[in-house]
Amino acid sequence: MNIDWRRNNSLTHFFFHCSTCDLESKVVIENFLDKKLHEILHVKAEKLDHAIKTGIIKFFEFHGFPAMQFKKDVGVMETGTVIYFRNKIEVIRGFPKIRRTLMLSPTLKNHFKDKIALEEKMNGYNVRIASIGDEIIAITRRGYVCPYTTKKALEIMDLKDFFNDNPDLVICGEMLGTENPYVAHYYEEVGDIGFRVFDIRKKVSNEPMSIKEKTELLEKYGLPIVRLIGIYEVNEALSIIKKVIKEIGSVGREGIVIKDPSMEIPPLKYTSSEAHDDELRYAFTYPFDFGRDFFFSRVIREGFQAFEMKENKEELEKRAHRLGEAILYPMIDTIKNVASGNTAGENLIIDVANAEEAEDFLHYLHDLGVFAVLIKFEGNKAVIRKIHQSTTDKITNYINGGLY
Repeated sequence: MNIDWRRNNSLTHFFFHCSTCDLESKVVIENFLDKKLHEILHVKAEKLDHAIKTGIIKFFEFHGFPAMQFKKDVGVMETGTVIYFRNKIEVIRGFPKIRRTLMLSPTLKNHFKDKIALEEKMNGYNVRIASIGDEIIAITRRGYVCPYTTKKALEIMDLKDFFNDNPDLVICGEMLGTENPYVAHYYEEVGDIGFRVFDIRKKVSNEPMSIKEKTELLEKYGLPIVRLIGIYEVNEALSIIKKVIKEIGSVGREGIVIKDPSMEIPPLKYTSSEAHDDELRYAFTYPFDFGRDFFFSRVIREGFQAFEMKENKEELEKRAHRLGEAILYPMIDTIKNVASGNTAGENLIIDVANAEEAEDFLHYLHDLGVFAVLIKFEGNKAVIRKIHQSTTDKITNYINGGLY
């Protein structure tokens, strides 16, 4: 299908020509763009118009149908919001950014009411799963449909009954495991690949279910849920969280999400020292492919956490050693590797039925601007080499005498 989106000076003058769309479909979508979009999304028409003109809203084709993707926030619409024009217009809101607390003590009292719910924050990849017509798709945080994640989600979970009964709900969760091609992390209870649901939200409004409603609904359909550590009074939560975060970090897990049990107040996240170091270790393996904000924010978290934990000299020394080793050792290893004539890169291992599925995922990565190659396919395991070109090029330049 060829779609020719034509733009004039405002949103009301957007039109498209679609060889496979009938006249009725064209009228529906044209009317939607002209009159309904800003009303449904609760975003001013001029904001939408500006976002389209500047490319913040992208028009694309999905399985022969037109669609829209929000590449950045527009009004109340989050980054990653997607709109599909099929038999009905489907709006899948982007997942809201969860803010982070650096100091637990004042934040718990100022942000929440009487009680809080603590859920485990798992180290994986944020995915929204939704039904579009008779199709179930997995959407990444930025609003792309990942073919590998979609296939694996349908293998891991029986989602048909859930979406037959709840077509206007979106499952928000984390894709996990050592064969997660985005964030590979080992969890004993997950293994190679797995999924855990942390939210259920409504299409269009993005309204989340309460902890109780979510738990009951997921149990009804036998779908996996993140661990609920407990529900506590706000005034007793500080000591509990400190204990929990140390236990989580000591076994190599990530952190917690602090929620209002009714989900009327935005949740907050808080992560372990070990998780900060793991992220720094990965980032400094490819130091020129990550921004300075990435490095700085994680070091800042360490400082505030050490202060609030009231760590003694020995505990601070251990934290400082972990932090320094996470920064220095991986960077030195990469410099040595590139100096030996190799590229800075990592191998992603995915489980696929055939080489064609591996190629599909590779094409998907290329569409995202990721430089990757398929280096091996054997026994339903595909090894994809992801190249960190900026790190490779800059290290090569510096070791050859380039100036910084």
